[in-house]
Amino acid sequence: MPHRPDALKYLAFNWFAVVMTLAGLSLAWGRATPMLGDMAGAGALVLGAAAALALLGLLVLSWMRWQHYPEAVAGDMKHPVRHGFIATLPVSLILVATVAASLFGAEWWVVGLWWLGSLAQFGVTLWVLARWLSADKTQAFSWPALTPVLIVPVVGNVLAPLAGTSLGAGAWAAAQFGIGVLLWPVLLALLFARIATHGMWPERLLPTTFISIAPPAVIGTAALQLGGPVVLGWMCWGVALFFLLWSAQIGRRMLAQPFSIAFWSMGFPLAAFASLSLRLAMQHPGAQAPAMIALALASLVGVVLTIATWKGWREGSLLQPEPVAIVAVPGSPTAPGPQ
Repeated sequence: MPHRPDALKYLAFNWFAVVMTLAGLSLAWGRATPMLGDMAGAGALVLGAAAALALLGLLVLSWMRWQHYPEAVAGDMKHPVRHGFIATLPVSLILVATVAASLFGAEWWVVGLWWLGSLAQFGVTLWVLARWLSADKTQAFSWPALTPVLIVPVVGNVLAPLAGTSLGAGAWAAAQFGIGVLLWPVLLALLFARIATHGMWPERLLPTTFISIAPPAVIGTAALQLGGPVVLGWMCWGVALFFLLWSAQIGRRMLAQPFSIAFWSMGFPLAAFASLSLRLAMQHPGAQAPAMIALALASLVGVVLTIATWKGWREGSLLQPEPVAIVAVPGSPTAPGPQ
């Protein structure tokens, strides 16, 4: 299947989940260096470079999309579900800056990139939640529009301490971390309430269920970075493990769906879980085997996603309008969106 002439129109913000996954895997392999040696360090460097290149390429393509199809960008920002994916851009900036900080230290450009991502993430979180206060019913809170995608604006805030503490921004990083810690259980409760009253989100969004793994995994790692007790890290690890096993229950239904960029929602959460596992394994040798399994799983999923994406790109099946709307909200934009 050749690419559509207007394929760029369907390159939505959720494509930045590719950058998040690559950067997350880079950080996870960096954590494995004490156990695996220079091989893990080299892997972290390669994955970090791939994340940076993917970020640069997507930024250029996104700018071109905005220039040629501003109505498509506006449609994403107004859409009851897709607007949450806008947070993947600042999250990608924070993650690439975190990788750069681990590899190059507190260089001026690393500090600048981190601050850009951090402040942009803060603004996006405020904007996403401010929609709930809107008098416009197409933007205000609604149960059908409540999906795990809304967790993404929260995850970016709890990422701040991973590099912020070493870049001279420890106070702001802790403050931003607090925002994420406050909002995560609120959204979690709303998601469970949505399941109880309206059932699961649409089938095409099932891969986003794995996003639920990311908050506890990142909170555990960030809390340790801020000097929190190891027992808190283990508590977060247990919660993340629960959500990993919980999300795995929909595996068969998820794999029955045609591949789309939404499947990349699995990548970063699994990498974040592997990072926390490896961090804890440094102090508890008995946890090294589970940590290696978590790293292998995250890496395997990353490889499969990359192969599937390359195949979909060559076949032209990714940058296509969706055959059906991913959520039905009265008055919402009807223009088809990216897969």
